[in-house]
Amino acid sequence: MELYVYCQSGHNFGLENLRRSAVICNKLQEVNPLLATADYRAATFAKSELGIKKAVGVDVIENLPNMMLRLDMLIFDSKEPSDVMRKHMKEFCSELYEVGVDIPYDIVGDSFFEESTKTIKKTFFFADDDYENELLDFTKNSKKHDLKLLMGHYFFMGNDDKLSFAFDEVMEDEEYEQTIKSSEYLLTSSINACIESLASGNKPVYFSRKIKEYKGPVELLEKYNIPSVCGKNMDQLVEEFEKTILDYPITKEVQKVDFSEILTQIKATMEKYARMIQ
Repeated sequence: MELYVYCQSGHNFGLENLRRSAVICNKLQEVNPLLATADYRAATFAKSELGIKKAVGVDVIENLPNMMLRLDMLIFDSKEPSDVMRKHMKEFCSELYEVGVDIPYDIVGDSFFEESTKTIKKTFFFADDDYENELLDFTKNSKKHDLKLLMGHYFFMGNDDKLSFAFDEVMEDEEYEQTIKSSEYLLTSSINACIESLASGNKPVYFSRKIKEYKGPVELLEKYNIPSVCGKNMDQLVEEFEKTILDYPITKEVQKVDFSEILTQIKATMEKYARMIQ
């Protein structure tokens, strides 16, 4: 019996689901989970950067039955399943958990709760993905801003040079965690990055993008009182951002998610199954 953790992730989805799922895997590492992603590159990234031991790319959630066995357990972070598919998943798996239903979206790795020195005043993290080169268009004819740019993992090669004119400094995506933890103010269209920033004791501002329809957990913005800004171009966005941080609201503190109950349930199911096949 195996525990699988699946997340919808990839070059045109971003890595928000992956970062959450990696935290889940690390919290449940005692039962040796296997992380399945919607993109093999995301699986490679999880192993090289997020401390995941076992990860594979399966393209879509419908492919999971090709590798899973009946009574295996599954945790999934995806909106792919229909109601019919969810019914089949419940029948197939001995335990089934959905992120956003059984497990909260505001999952943050323990390292973000550690005390960190705030060496950066303001950082802009657009997202992990920019498949449409939206940021290049958004910054066209922009002024140079007193703002660090943290690159996304799925940005096209060479975009860092093309974007550097609008920012004080460009940070590579390998510096993601340290940059999020070290930035007093973070402007980002990633809700997951907002929660990580808040857990680090910083002040995130959410960039509400109009071009790309976002279906992430926007309810977390209200839950934590994270302010939002928008703009037709980079100059307008930064202007709104600067106004917001001058009168930054009081936010709610992020708490560590307790996985002890889920871990106990998973272990009990594994032990029950082990006795059945003896």
